[in-house]
Amino acid sequence: MFRIYLKSAWRNLIKDRQVNFLNLIGLSTGLACILLIYLWVNDEKSVDKFHKKDSRLFRVMQNNIEPAGIQTSEGAPGLLASAVKEEMPEVEDAATVKEGQGGILSFGNTHIKAKERYATKNFFNIFSFELLRGSKDQVLNDKHSIVVSHELAKKLFNTTENIIGKTIHWDRGEFSGPYTISGIFKELPANSSVQFDLLLSYDVFFDKYSSRLLDWGNSMTNTYVVLKKEAGVDKFNDKIRNFVKSKFAANGGDPKAVEYIPTLFLQRYSDQYLFNRFENGLQAGGRIEYVELFSIIAIFILVIACINFMNLSTAKVSGRVKEAGIKKIMGATRAALILQYIGESILMSFLSMIFAVAIVFILLPAFNQITGKQLNLEVASSFILSVLSIALFTGIVSGSYPALYLSGFKPAAVIKGKLKTSLSELFIRKGLVIFQFTLSVIFIVAVLVVYKQMNLIQNKNLGYSKDNIIQFSNEGKLMGNGLETFLTEVKNIPGVMNASSMRYSQKAPTGFGGLEWPGKKPGEDIQFGNLEVNYDLLELFGYQVTKGRSFSKQFTGENSKIIFNETAIAAMGLKDPVGKTISLYGKDYQVAGVVKDFHFESLHEKVKPCFFKLTPDDLPVTWNVVIKIRAGMEKETIARLDNFYKHYNLGLPFEYKFLDEDYQKLYASEQRVAVLSSYFATIAILISCLGLFGLAAFSAQKRQKEIGIRKVIGASVINVIVMLSKDFLKLVLVAILVGFPFAWWMMNKWLNDFAYRTDVGVNVFVITGVSVALITLLTISFQTIKAALANPVKSLRTE
Repeated sequence: MFRIYLKSAWRNLIKDRQVNFLNLIGLSTGLACILLIYLWVNDEKSVDKFHKKDSRLFRVMQNNIEPAGIQTSEGAPGLLASAVKEEMPEVEDAATVKEGQGGILSFGNTHIKAKERYATKNFFNIFSFELLRGSKDQVLNDKHSIVVSHELAKKLFNTTENIIGKTIHWDRGEFSGPYTISGIFKELPANSSVQFDLLLSYDVFFDKYSSRLLDWGNSMTNTYVVLKKEAGVDKFNDKIRNFVKSKFAANGGDPKAVEYIPTLFLQRYSDQYLFNRFENGLQAGGRIEYVELFSIIAIFILVIACINFMNLSTAKVSGRVKEAGIKKIMGATRAALILQYIGESILMSFLSMIFAVAIVFILLPAFNQITGKQLNLEVASSFILSVLSIALFTGIVSGSYPALYLSGFKPAAVIKGKLKTSLSELFIRKGLVIFQFTLSVIFIVAVLVVYKQMNLIQNKNLGYSKDNIIQFSNEGKLMGNGLETFLTEVKNIPGVMNASSMRYSQKAPTGFGGLEWPGKKPGEDIQFGNLEVNYDLLELFGYQVTKGRSFSKQFTGENSKIIFNETAIAAMGLKDPVGKTISLYGKDYQVAGVVKDFHFESLHEKVKPCFFKLTPDDLPVTWNVVIKIRAGMEKETIARLDNFYKHYNLGLPFEYKFLDEDYQKLYASEQRVAVLSSYFATIAILISCLGLFGLAAFSAQKRQKEIGIRKVIGASVINVIVMLSKDFLKLVLVAILVGFPFAWWMMNKWLNDFAYRTDVGVNVFVITGVSVALITLLTISFQTIKAALANPVKSLRTE
């Protein structure tokens, strides 16, 4: 019986080629989109899940009370890990980690740029990063030890054999020196949210900053905790909340400042990637919103493809109802017919899935480039099961309504030819078309609004110039006094307009407190962004000084001067700030000037208080070198800089980035959403149009005699085209009216994540409405024109 059903299904697929070809294209395209989204979503959800202690591994977060509300960050005091491990029985283990800023690793004449981390000796007991050489309990015991990645070892020694115990040199400012290789770790998984090339002992970092790390008021490091199996995270959060406050007070901290010491809580380590946004101290989303968004898009695309199948299958039933009627007369039950028709649908679905997998295989490299992923079509049991499940589900859903519809006719009515289209059939079919185009309307509005917001981001006046500016880290001979010499010589290179340096990137680190100013209320604390800069930096970026002056070598004592932005001055309540004395960590600074507000964070955030201060050039700290190039001379100037850099700095490669590239990285997620949304929206519309094209063909075929009669009695071609088009345009109009409110609500919710946002605007809805109407007319135009131009004699000759 199964073989008979299969043979019958195959014959029906071959027989009705037009319908089945449209179904195959629609389902294959829809399923390909679903598979791509499935691979992306599955990869996003797998980030950091590989750690064996994942369910018990947490990072310590802190909530800082500020005038603008509660600000959440992941910093923690350097003493916290050892304290909670000793004093809290719920803690199985705890580690302190400090992210590095990169440096140069050298062996002989080989110099390699690398990214480091500083960690306590139990690092490999907490995190499941695989060690290929060395013992996880011993590799970080000695502060002069270094653990390197397998790839880094290959670059340095061309082998990973017999290198344990060898001495290499690490060049990174105050942490520079010889270190002995104690271990080699396997390359970090692609789905790890942290990536580094080498590990140093936390003691190396502690020795340089012990005076600050011993203070319970600092937040310089990150703390990671593994709870015991029986411990509950909610109860532990209650216990740890005021832990630092109590320690700060017990160790002689200012009683007035205790109120402003952060409170603590734990966040699951593997949640940090997807749930990375907090508002007023509470988790408020993050990347998970995009995971959910694309999951919904996948469902919508599947629904649109299934609706196509249902509409196309039920629209042309004249050839199948007689077959169903005869089978019922011969004794076939309705259940048997339903099984047959659903079987045909499942067969079509599996054929479509085969084509979909082929499409995914072809498009995956381009998809990886757009998403920044390394996704692969792995023939794993979980993937095969997912593919089969999706195909089976699609087949059952797509075929359910056609099966119930075709099997429901009474055989007597079918044989007598008294088959009529019911109102319920028309209502369902039209309702499905409306639903399809409602989703298409929502997609188009979403794409237009995302485009408007990204356009705002690209063109908004940030308060500084980011054009034709390159930046790179100072390394090797550029550390310490060598940087000033380098900058002096670089300024003489043709095409270089200016050159300077800054301690951090343009995105200033926030969370700096400890400032005292005239009129400050007791215990009041404001968190500032800190921009440590060199001379000429403000001029290079074009910051607008509204009061006072910038830093200048023409004056003495500039290292004791400080410059604030307007928001900082307003937050401190200072009037006539220039010349006022400000204390920062016990050192007095004189306000030299005030700059107009600029965006040193993404447009998700409002402008926060920040300050500029000079950092002495001779300090062995990591700087970002910034060079402004004359417009139109970028290529030749960069070539000159490349030659000079290699000659000046140990032959190291000149690796730079344009500042506007770093700015774009702030919105990498939004840009990917914009690109992917436009692609998926286009595909959803195309799938909908396939169904509309088929329905237009069937409508024209069904009404061909009516069209013939109308033409005989004088109807023009235009009259016929309007008659056939208006019914579809009515459906699209309803879809527009239904879709607009949903689209408006969804996009306003998305825009709320930006402190500086565009408006949805009437023009978005006008463009969407006109676009959908034009798409509809273009889709059905071939069939309507063809029907209108047909010779009426051919349609009436049987009468």
